[in-house]
Amino acid sequence: MNWDDAAAKAGQIAQGWTQAQGPGGAIMLFDARDIRVEACGGLANLDHALPFRADTAVRYASVSKHLFASLVLTGVGVALEDRLGAHLILPEPLAQVTIGRALDMTGGLPDLMETLWLNGVPPSTALSRHRLMDAVQRMPALNFAPGREISYSNTGYRLVQAALLAKRIDVAGLIRERLCRQLGLTIRLVEDQTEPVPGLATGYWSSPQGWRAGRYGLHYSASGGMVGTAFDLVAWGQALLSDRGPVPALLDRLSAPRLLADGRVTGYGLGLARTGFDGRTLFGHGGSLPGFRTHVLLDPATGTGAVVLCNREDSDAGGIALQLMAALHGVSLPAPAAHLPQGLFATAEGPFWLMLQGHRATFLGATEALFDGGGGWAVGRSAHLPMRLTAQGDGVIGEIGHVPYAFRPVPSRVNPNPDWAGRYGGLEVEITARTARVHRPFAAPLELRPIDGQRALAFTAEGPWSQQICVSFAAEGLSMTTNRARAVRFRRG
Repeated sequence: MNWDDAAAKAGQIAQGWTQAQGPGGAIMLFDARDIRVEACGGLANLDHALPFRADTAVRYASVSKHLFASLVLTGVGVALEDRLGAHLILPEPLAQVTIGRALDMTGGLPDLMETLWLNGVPPSTALSRHRLMDAVQRMPALNFAPGREISYSNTGYRLVQAALLAKRIDVAGLIRERLCRQLGLTIRLVEDQTEPVPGLATGYWSSPQGWRAGRYGLHYSASGGMVGTAFDLVAWGQALLSDRGPVPALLDRLSAPRLLADGRVTGYGLGLARTGFDGRTLFGHGGSLPGFRTHVLLDPATGTGAVVLCNREDSDAGGIALQLMAALHGVSLPAPAAHLPQGLFATAEGPFWLMLQGHRATFLGATEALFDGGGGWAVGRSAHLPMRLTAQGDGVIGEIGHVPYAFRPVPSRVNPNPDWAGRYGGLEVEITARTARVHRPFAAPLELRPIDGQRALAFTAEGPWSQQICVSFAAEGLSMTTNRARAVRFRRG
């Protein structure tokens, strides 16, 4: 292990945060017994000039998922084969999704935050757990048939937590008792942004007016509501690597291959994703909440790991963790893909579109970096949005989420279809010769960029987060689609 090289890289990154006199983070490299590298930089709170340290608490965001899945595996009255409908009153077909598919991202459950945002309710809106469950009860459909593909959604974790709460199980208490107490961890599950957390860093995003505190109004849930320190997450990672967790072979169970309905293996387990480079397989997860970026990576083969916790939105915590693990192993990461055609592409039918800019691909609004996969192929490294793409003529073909797609170039200028004009539920579509807008109650209008006579793209933003939406028109109404929310429809008239 090249600990010195990895330490130099970590120190360089942390020093950059300190020199910038803005938010920062903690970088930790460890083996199953010891912390081998600790590098912290920047500020945990700008108003009080508090330095970011390894014992600074942060919101783990979606790193929380494998912790909650660990609790489920301790035995809490639900099984991975159970239907959600066996524990909760849910509309069909949500009730038919199994708990295993709800946790491994193959259930097709629309992401609740994305769905609400498409309806004009931004992520900063304060909504309680009960209000959010009311919204779930009105979801009319799944994104796709369970097991057909893989696509990221927080809703499954929210629903499994709701199933435990329906049994009067104290989820936060069990996390404390079964996961944290024996390891001396201060990790806890919090409900929302108003709940006080001792020593919690402020999450920041960079606006044109300078650094601003991020806000997330929705109830956090077990999908992303854990808080803790870098020391806590290292100790937890060491317990997984040395099999000292609350369940025997817990890391193996969390990272075990999960299957699509046709038997194909995905790279996402129960809150842990597979990442491969140079013939190695690492397991980990990232997280993002407004102003927080987090990542943990574990290498069972060498008993090593990395933790990166940041309170600045512009940090690439996952990229940093990979760079450090590559430095530790003395290998190079794959080169960025540079051979695909550039621009906007769309399938012949449906809401599916793809934007290629440099080595970054945006599919239905979700962006991933692409790397050279050999043989003319570009591949992504995300387990929950796997991509494998290559050029075909002036178009692009391949797989995204394990589903085959063929994309054709979109003309640079398409005029809006005048037939789109009209009312759709609470929406009004206004068309002029060269412009199109969707007017929404209590939200800014959506400016439409037509793809063809039936589809257009729209953009909206809330703080550091943005949505890129495909708006599709049909005789009966319009639909709004993002990668995580594909079931939002408005009737015409």
